[in-house]
Amino acid sequence: MEIANHTNQLKKRKKNPTPEGQFQFDLGTCSKNNDLSGALSLYETAVSQNIRLNHNHFNTLLYLCSNSLPDLSSSEAQHSSKDSAIEKGFCIFNRMLANNINPTEATITAVARLAAAKRDGDLAFEFVKTMGKYSILPRLRSYDPALFAFCHNLEAEKAYSVEEHMVSLGIHPEESELAALLKVSSETGREEKVYSYLQKLRNCVRCTSVSTSEIIERWFCSNLASEVGSSDWDENQVKDAILKNGGGWHGQGWLGKGKWVVTRSNVSSEGCCCTCGQRLVCVDIDRIETEKFAEMIASLAMEREVKSSFREFQEWLDKNAEYEAIVDGANIGLYQQNFADGGFSVSQLDSVVKELYDRSQKKWPLVILHNKRFRSLTASHSNRKILDEWKAQGALYTTPNGSNDDWYWLYAAIKLKCLLVTNDEMRDHIFEFLGSSFFLKWKERHQVRYTFLKCNLRLQMPPSYSLVIQESEKGSWHVPIEGGFSDEASRTWFCITRP
Repeated sequence: MEIANHTNQLKKRKKNPTPEGQFQFDLGTCSKNNDLSGALSLYETAVSQNIRLNHNHFNTLLYLCSNSLPDLSSSEAQHSSKDSAIEKGFCIFNRMLANNINPTEATITAVARLAAAKRDGDLAFEFVKTMGKYSILPRLRSYDPALFAFCHNLEAEKAYSVEEHMVSLGIHPEESELAALLKVSSETGREEKVYSYLQKLRNCVRCTSVSTSEIIERWFCSNLASEVGSSDWDENQVKDAILKNGGGWHGQGWLGKGKWVVTRSNVSSEGCCCTCGQRLVCVDIDRIETEKFAEMIASLAMEREVKSSFREFQEWLDKNAEYEAIVDGANIGLYQQNFADGGFSVSQLDSVVKELYDRSQKKWPLVILHNKRFRSLTASHSNRKILDEWKAQGALYTTPNGSNDDWYWLYAAIKLKCLLVTNDEMRDHIFEFLGSSFFLKWKERHQVRYTFLKCNLRLQMPPSYSLVIQESEKGSWHVPIEGGFSDEASRTWFCITRP
């Protein structure tokens, strides 16, 4: 009986909602339909009826106000047709503060957009800087209104200040922000900043969007671009910088003099530009990043492994540092095997070892295998014969009982800057500490994948070149552009050279 009464009460509430409940429902409908005028009408009614508004209500209203505004670059933004939305938005924000409701990140981002819509980048930036007062952590989108407003108004120094502020909080610009900074730097004649933002863009994206590529093209076709650059540089210093950086860029500034030639080109499967003949490279992480990477993996391994065992491996590796390939023994031996029966194919592993040996002018790779696995495999005479040969050639390292061999093969591949043969995508918990872009770059350069089709081994070696902006030791540039292509050989690149 009590349950029935409770159900009836709920039905009655739905039929006769409170003013607050009805307002919430109607505002949600306006939000779904992007109906600003309807939402503002609801707001005025709510204020007149003293309906209590919370931060979600205010944020919804502010979002609708800011979302109704055109892009800064559109012609519509030049007129005052949206002034009422801006004015209403600020009134709503002021009422929110007057009601002692603290703003959230979404609140500040919305009012920053309102400020930017009236060409007031300074006010938009000030709003972001007030976030600390409310213990709010800004996001990249919080900075966009001020940054894009300053860039649109050609206020380059102020735009740089916004970038500096966001980076100080660990927030880094992405392609759209870098493109805007690149454009304002080009249009205000800041050639050193153009160079800097090209390098940041190279580190941020693989292929540039069509709109970004147009900004790059306009810069290289400009008169200023033809005037900047050094005609006398230390070639050895540039080559050393490229080697230190992991290949694909030197960071030494503009090289050469004279007019740039910008050509749309393609790159062959071997990495050769079809226009200038420049051989592109497979870009690696730089020397400092590699050292830090190895130290980080060693530190994580020490936390999870028996310290003395892993340190012993490090010392052994220091004395045996000539390997060109590391082999994840378990990953290959268990490939397509019957796990229920404990199947492990030493013959598959041997095929990989022999293939690497033949490819590297008779240099043995290093197979990492767990000691427990090694001992069980030696029970077979045929297996023991193969394993003993590897041992004799220094091609096998067995990790101690209770260890995770993943730490060993990963550390060895990083430390020795060599290839790593494994199909392991390295997505499990031990790799969650690694930054995705950083780790992906390393994997692309070092990981060798494999397949066995009808017992025939096929190794998938790292690509011959990286799909990323590249700067040559002669000062030329190659820029890959986004687009749908049937194969990479059809992709459009900018080939940018000086005669």
